[in-house]
Amino acid sequence: MGIKQENEITVKIKCEINELCTILNKNKFNVVDKFTMNDLFMIPNTMKKEIHNLTSREIFKKAILIRNIDNQFKKHINKKITFKKKEFNDNGDILSQQAINCDIIDIDEAIQLFEAIGYYKIMNIVENDIVYGKGDFEIAIKDIYNGDNLIEIETVANNKKINTIEKLKKQIIDLKIPIDTINFFVKKAEIELDKLICK
Repeated sequence: MGIKQENEITVKIKCEINELCTILNKNKFNVVDKFTMNDLFMIPNTMKKEIHNLTSREIFKKAILIRNIDNQFKKHINKKITFKKKEFNDNGDILSQQAINCDIIDIDEAIQLFEAIGYYKIMNIVENDIVYGKGDFEIAIKDIYNGDNLIEIETVANNKKINTIEKLKKQIIDLKIPIDTINFFVKKAEIELDKLICK
């Protein structure tokens, strides 16, 4: 089992992905990872009746994520169960977050286990990621199936230039990447869930 505690920013990009890749290459970033991520979200059956009266954030507080990562760069497939805990301020900015991960062997068996203890599948998100890096600074480009194109950047505790959210914002703005600076905490899962529960 692993626990991950880095904070992150996630923003929408305002250009095509190939244009963004060109910008990063010109800034001497190199591709350091490439993978497809298939995320399946499960929530307790007890939430089924009240789901349309809840916000996506309230729903995700009790959600389990079953994740399949097919890493083309490292030729490796990683399967895991994840539970995320996030703390937000009044503006919806993420103050801190923690992900508790448990590696698994079989996705279908994990689904069956959670169904047996009273969970059901609510949503599936598939995305293709390309990660560019320069030293400790990594930028993950996220091409979400039927969704937005995003970039995600995490803090690095032992690097003073990128160890806070404010420093991450400065780094990404200084690169002059075409991004939507209105929201540095785009929550892709909340956006996709809102589409479902608002139907």
